[in-house]
Amino acid sequence: MATVTLWSDAQVEADPRIKDVFDDIRATRKSDFVNNFWRALANQPAVQERRWASLMEVMFATGALDPLTRELVYIAVSIANGCSYCVHSHTAAARAKGMSDAQYGDLLSVVAMASQTNALATALQVPVDQAFSAS
Repeated sequence: MATVTLWSDAQVEADPRIKDVFDDIRATRKSDFVNNFWRALANQPAVQERRWASLMEVMFATGALDPLTRELVYIAVSIANGCSYCVHSHTAAARAKGMSDAQYGDLLSVVAMASQTNALATALQVPVDQAFSAS
């Protein structure tokens, strides 16, 4: 259960600041659906505006990573951070961007392997090899 009110469409319509963000979300995603994350953030308009602007810069901007790769990275970080909501949301977004079941399986295998080897390297306090240094 949410710890804040999830804004209804009627509440959104009554607040121009929130309505502007919701309208942009709908236009950008080409969908009438606005998910609960944005409905929760409507309680803090300034935070919602900043988050949406940042998300637009990172997830929707043209760059060296294609949109599907960005979603795969987002899923991996969400798994590492234990954010069930983001795992579900960005898995759906990745599927919409063409992620296959095989790609999802490979992603989960890599995430699991990284988690295991990270834990071992951390527990053993293995020093970083000089060959891996950026300088």
